[in-house]
Amino acid sequence: MCEAVRVDLAVRVEDALDELPDAGRREVLGTIATVLVRRDVWPTLGSWEAAVWFGRRCWVVFAAYPDGIDVLDLGWAG
Repeated sequence: MCEAVRVDLAVRVEDALDELPDAGRREVLGTIATVLVRRDVWPTLGSWEAAVWFGRRCWVVFAAYPDGIDVLDLGWAG
């Protein structure tokens, strides 16, 4: 059985995704997908803490909640 999780993107994250080339967008979205399944790397749920997770050429900053994550910022160095 697959558990549904929520992903909310900050407005600046949505804007940044729109500006990335296809390869960058795919890499960032893949990194977000990795974060979703790696609950062991999530910061304390519902706290003011955030975490950073790195992909091959990108990074995402996120906060965690019992039902998913909020992506607060991202970067791509491609």
